[in-house]
Amino acid sequence: MELLEDRVIIVTGGGRGLGRSQALACAAAGARVLVNDLGCARDGTGADPEVACEVVREIRERGGTAEASTLDVASRGSETTLVEQARSAFGRIDGLVCSAGVDRDGAFMHAEPDEQHALADLHLLAPMRLAQAVARDMHARKRAGSIVLTTGPEALFGVRNQATTCAAGAGIVGFTRALAIELKRRAVRVNAIAPTARTRLTQALPMFANIRPSSMTPEQVAPLVTFLLSDLAAHVSGEVLGAAGGRFYTLRVAETPGAFLEGDALSAEGVAAAWNDIVRERR
Repeated sequence: MELLEDRVIIVTGGGRGLGRSQALACAAAGARVLVNDLGCARDGTGADPEVACEVVREIRERGGTAEASTLDVASRGSETTLVEQARSAFGRIDGLVCSAGVDRDGAFMHAEPDEQHALADLHLLAPMRLAQAVARDMHARKRAGSIVLTTGPEALFGVRNQATTCAAGAGIVGFTRALAIELKRRAVRVNAIAPTARTRLTQALPMFANIRPSSMTPEQVAPLVTFLLSDLAAHVSGEVLGAAGGRFYTLRVAETPGAFLEGDALSAEGVAAAWNDIVRERR
């Protein structure tokens, strides 16, 4: 029996890069896949329905089962239509992978409000809406399931000229952990991945300049997603997991022991004097 045999998985952003590798991996593991991709340029403009259709053809040529969706997941109401498409094609939904993303960031001081809203909508609000729609469907049909969202290491560590994307990614971290708690009693698991891989959105980054093309690929991230969708991860929920070139790890927020201030020390000057103790990590 294959790892995801007969399961129905929706993959957004499934036409290129990380999403494509995840859709192919899910199909190879026996899942029936709804491949969603608008087919836009890297900055989110334009559309090409052939992008999703090409991945579907590739899956079918390998003996798998897939259907294409060219919906813009950032548009309000698309989450309902996408759920209906999956149910119409395959009868149910067992898993969701949100991998849709664009690269439209720049210096925050020069960012236009419309661009900020578009980035936040695609990278944070659209996954939230879709996760809600999928979770509601799973609950209504009394089915367990798995939701895998996408953030990035930059959500926790920050990076220059990507303030809005970092903010949206940090939102995904909080959303993942909160929703995992809420859906635990409904047997729906929620996790997020924070991948580092060479894609059309990242290949120009300096970090990839001296790395051989066969390293840090989307295909090296896909096994983590397949694992999270499968029963092998039945005990895993609320995690934010990094993946880079075959290395897998968890990303967590640390709390230092801190310092207790009282009396005269409970003041701005006292905070300054105790600063090293406040920020010192556990030994």
